[in-house]
Amino acid sequence: MEFLRVMAQVWSKYSHLFLHGLWMTVYMGLLTVAISTVTGSILALLRRCTFKPLQWLVTAYVEIIRGTPILLQLYFFYFMLPGWLPFLELSEFACVLVACCVNSTAYVCEIVRAGIQAVDNGQTEAARSLGLNSTQTMIHIVIPQAVKNILPALCNEFIAIVKETSLASTFFIGELMTQFKTINGITYRVLEPLTIVGIIYFLLTFILSKLIALLERRLNASER
Repeated sequence: MEFLRVMAQVWSKYSHLFLHGLWMTVYMGLLTVAISTVTGSILALLRRCTFKPLQWLVTAYVEIIRGTPILLQLYFFYFMLPGWLPFLELSEFACVLVACCVNSTAYVCEIVRAGIQAVDNGQTEAARSLGLNSTQTMIHIVIPQAVKNILPALCNEFIAIVKETSLASTFFIGELMTQFKTINGITYRVLEPLTIVGIIYFLLTFILSKLIALLERRLNASER
């Protein structure tokens, strides 16, 4: 009971910090998904191109990013970007956001590529037989059908990013785990604010997962 009493006190006194951390977490997740959806889609199309050097370059990028931990990438871009691009005067948030986008782009690239490959080849052959070129076939036939396969996976990627933003607390950019460290430094309490953060993360991801399940049911119903 003492634990719950202290946790209630921490929440009542520092709820504004927790809510700010929640906003920053969702904001970073949305930005990352929006940017990486565009860049990942472009890379997925480039990976399917017939120009082999470009295809190998994109493949190497995807394999390197997927083969290294995101925390390493966060450190790399956090320290690299200000030195390489001093004229931009990038903030800590911007450096971390770039790292998250670079990481997520590799996964979105594979999601989009898999979604495109899941479309029956007969659709492409039928479109080509009707006189559509490869670009028209991709835009008007393949991509609209691939979207149904891609959307649920992209939503799951968003959930993964929301949880991965906890690693950004290493650089104190204001998301949930940063707020935990701030409150911990003020109150010298660990378990109570950490439990509150855990509950917020769980509720956020639980709600998102239910929305994804609803989206998948709608997509499946529309195919019948």
